[in-house]
Amino acid sequence: MILPDVRDPRLITVRRGGTLTDADHQALALWAADCAEHVLPLFEQSEPQDPLPRTAIDATRIWARGDAAMMETRALGGHVMGAVRPLRGAARFAAYAAGQAACVAQVPEHDLGAAAYTIEAVYSAAQNDSRDEARLTERDWQRAQLPDDLRDFVLDDQRRRNNICWNMFDD
Repeated sequence: MILPDVRDPRLITVRRGGTLTDADHQALALWAADCAEHVLPLFEQSEPQDPLPRTAIDATRIWARGDAAMMETRALGGHVMGAVRPLRGAARFAAYAAGQAACVAQVPEHDLGAAAYTIEAVYSAAQNDSRDEARLTERDWQRAQLPDDLRDFVLDDQRRRNNICWNMFDD
């Protein structure tokens, strides 16, 4: 579970009483989609016939452009995560990242779910003696993709929610 007991108003949209603008919400969704797409090959190597995670990533981007409904995008994310439950390891985590990215359309805080599952995917795929290096490399890649105007905010959120994101953002 990547959602805190107490929600940060910076991650609640203005429409719902928070301070997150639509533009920043969309930017978080796009960042989550980029994170998920970065590890999607770990899923596609295992399940080459299954287009659902890629479809969820594409839907996230379409939603961020304003061309898809929030509920349809979020529902697709849920379908992805439900469909891949029988999988294990990197393929499952990569697909979960795609599902979490799509769920950002409804709840912006799922951005760190996508990021954490992405890191978990590369961690799981790495050899035991290189897992920590793989985790840090992926985390640093993600941080390099952050839009400049959201960087400090997301890094603060990573520190705040690191413990409920399996400590994937630690140094």
